[in-house]
Amino acid sequence: MHDIVIRNGTVFDGNGSAPQDADVAIDNGAISVVGQVSGSGKDEIDAKGKIVTPGFVDVHTHFDGQVTWDPYLQPSTFHGVTTVVMGNCGVGFAPCAPDRRNWLIGLMEGVEDIPGTALAEGIDWKWESFPEYMNAVEASPLAIDVGLQVPHGALRAYVMGDRAARLEPANEDDVAKMAVLVKEALEAGALGFSTSRTEKHRDKDGHHTPTFKAEMRELHGIAKAMGETGKGAIQLIADFWDFEPEFAMIRGMVEVSGRPLSMTIEQDDRHPDIWRNVLDGIGAAAEAGLPMKGQVPSRPTCVLFGLQTTLNPFTMYQTYREIWPFPLEKKVEALRDPSFRARLLAEQPTYDDTQLVSFLMTAFHKMYEMGNPPNYEPDPQYSVEAIAKRDGKDPREVALDIMLQDDGQALIFFPLMNYLHGDLEDVRTMLIHPHTTFGLGDAGAHCGVLCDASFPSTWLTHWGRDRTRGPKLPLEWIIKKMTKDSANLLGICDRGTLEPGMRADVNVIDFDNLVLHAPEMVFDLPAGGKRLIQRTDGYTASIVKGQVAFREGEPTGVLNGSLIRGAQPRPAAASPRQVAAE
Repeated sequence: MHDIVIRNGTVFDGNGSAPQDADVAIDNGAISVVGQVSGSGKDEIDAKGKIVTPGFVDVHTHFDGQVTWDPYLQPSTFHGVTTVVMGNCGVGFAPCAPDRRNWLIGLMEGVEDIPGTALAEGIDWKWESFPEYMNAVEASPLAIDVGLQVPHGALRAYVMGDRAARLEPANEDDVAKMAVLVKEALEAGALGFSTSRTEKHRDKDGHHTPTFKAEMRELHGIAKAMGETGKGAIQLIADFWDFEPEFAMIRGMVEVSGRPLSMTIEQDDRHPDIWRNVLDGIGAAAEAGLPMKGQVPSRPTCVLFGLQTTLNPFTMYQTYREIWPFPLEKKVEALRDPSFRARLLAEQPTYDDTQLVSFLMTAFHKMYEMGNPPNYEPDPQYSVEAIAKRDGKDPREVALDIMLQDDGQALIFFPLMNYLHGDLEDVRTMLIHPHTTFGLGDAGAHCGVLCDASFPSTWLTHWGRDRTRGPKLPLEWIIKKMTKDSANLLGICDRGTLEPGMRADVNVIDFDNLVLHAPEMVFDLPAGGKRLIQRTDGYTASIVKGQVAFREGEPTGVLNGSLIRGAQPRPAAASPRQVAAE
């Protein structure tokens, strides 16, 4: 008798092969049979009319704090994710000296919009070094597998103290100390090292992330140390506004280390062609034999506006600030009051912060009603600005009316990145490039402004089934990118395909009826902190290491996940007879 038998499903094996109608048997945490299974299972799952896939691997999350108090790592696990990797973009919580804890919380709060009160309440600091942090995560109950990367911001602050926050260059002694600590972490099982070089990343007080101006000596010194261990991958984000020297320095990290590197690729309206330069640079590096890839999203990188979110078009209005601390129902009452509304719309605020803030508050041509289910490729004729022109209204009135729907819980979708031309054709170009990988969901982060942890469901529904404004993508290719390719990016090759001997992380999905619902605000973080989550219908079962951990997206209570320590080799392949039938 098998532990689990999944019967009569359409199996997508993660290799990009055409799907096959088959059963899948699982024993002792591994796939044992893919084909016809005659023996019974202790647990039988009927997958007739459904698809069976490997569990999804999300390489770009920010659960660094949440992992220490939440075994289920929602909302990722609403979307078939069975492995997450955190410590991205140079932010995280180790290494950390005791007197730097609040500073690191402030950095994470600013860069990733995770409530500082929730982090302060939720994190039980049982570590200082990165290996000690790994031990703390390993001791935490986990429903899925997690991998960790060394965040440059925490590393730099640990070594350089206040000089890191002041963006001072690292001296030779600093670089040597950082190199030793990165080696120590990689030897303990860290999957890589991450850094950030974007002006978008700032701490809660508006200061640049400490890695923003890190120089070549520092970056190449760390990369060289990684090469000496022969372990780990590099992840980073950069603006590339001065493209050639910036890209050359980053390419040099791969040249001196030989380690794989992936970087964010997004289309910024302010610099609309840089993403193509980055793609071309990655392609040229790959042709030269350098393991470089771009991380790309499944849809626009968005900001969500609402009466409960961190931002909306009226955030900078002094009149709106009067009701900012009110509970939702009181805000709705005020905004429906004609006199208050008239006073609000009569105000003309000044935006004395950044160009980006002004753009966010006033670009009504990029604001759309979110809807439920949401449309992530809306036609520009349905923008707030277009509706206002047709109806002869102030676009701010239209925005207010949208946010007041559903008793004030409705959202406005603002595609900040990757939507310059009003469709996803440029994103499609990124997705199908031979040297890109899926990523950038930022699960666990940006709690009050977005919920891109749902990227896996968008890849399936929008690109694999529903898209009408351009070509779709083959479902078997999408699944391969989310499973085998994502796992292999970081060397965790024991998962990602449905083949005998491979780790039994499996999804059973009612693909034809898979529905991605609109994001909703909940207040379930420590200290009552808020976050946006996004639920689905259609994930019949998600299996982690041979046990059903989630049914219909909800946890079963099984905690079969663990910390991934270092690269994991692919298990010995089974014989063709085992693959074909029991």
